[in-house]
Amino acid sequence: MSTETKAAAGRDASRIHNIGYRSYDGPRLGRAYARRSLFSQTLRGSFGLGRSAKSKVLPMLLFGVMALVAAILVAVSMAAPDASKLVVKYTSYAIYLQAVIGLFIAAQAPQAVSRDLRFKTVPLYFSRPIEHADYVVAKFAATASALFILTGAPLLILYVGSLLAKFDFADQTKWFGQGLVSVALLSVLFAGLGLVMAALTPRRGFGVAAVIALLTITYGAVSTVQAIAWETGSESAVQWLGLFSPITLIDGVQTAFLGATSAFPGGEGPGAGVGVVYLIVVLALVAGSYAVLMRRYRRVGL
Repeated sequence: MSTETKAAAGRDASRIHNIGYRSYDGPRLGRAYARRSLFSQTLRGSFGLGRSAKSKVLPMLLFGVMALVAAILVAVSMAAPDASKLVVKYTSYAIYLQAVIGLFIAAQAPQAVSRDLRFKTVPLYFSRPIEHADYVVAKFAATASALFILTGAPLLILYVGSLLAKFDFADQTKWFGQGLVSVALLSVLFAGLGLVMAALTPRRGFGVAAVIALLTITYGAVSTVQAIAWETGSESAVQWLGLFSPITLIDGVQTAFLGATSAFPGGEGPGAGVGVVYLIVVLALVAGSYAVLMRRYRRVGL
């Protein structure tokens, strides 16, 4: 090939072709829209929406269990002779079904964050990079919202059932509101702790085990020690021991401030004074979870 031929071939290879790309002159939606998109994608993914059929089985099954038990309790309450209220308190429902709630967060918290850590990518494409705070806030809010839907929907079933049974409207509305406050606090606390445990490892299986251990082992240990303290006459220690498990923390707060009946041994929950300590610990754990997540994602550089 001659020198002139080579030069002509080089010019053809380096030629810039106009393939029709056009500049975008529309509105820039910014980081707020990116946060909303990430929130929506995570929330839908928590229930398997937009994912494979296999991914929908567990979350929908757990949601069905929560709703079905509530419907059964409504039927039992309506069938009871001289019934005037539900057989279970709104504030007690999440405590009784804590195993279902724990299994849900154990399955969905790693799904929300572990794959992003493992593959160093987010399922959504953003035209501009988002900040670490955007990612953490969206994931935290979406996971808490998913838990609130899981725990709040059964309370709504109980409330609607109580109104259909013509129970006292004022009492049921008051108790329903207390129950919603309780599960909202539980949702934020469990979401923060679950995401922290899941974010410590990119392996989803390890994340699931870590969340289950945090929620189950601590509750079992605290409940056992509380029972021993009660049987040995150390009743005053029972309420302080409740500070060391997430579910007993919620139990203590709602007993102190929301008129709930405590599940502690002897039914003796904390009063308002100790309840303030419970509330401070819950808020500190939520704030600490956010801080740990921010630190984690600054380090990994996602």
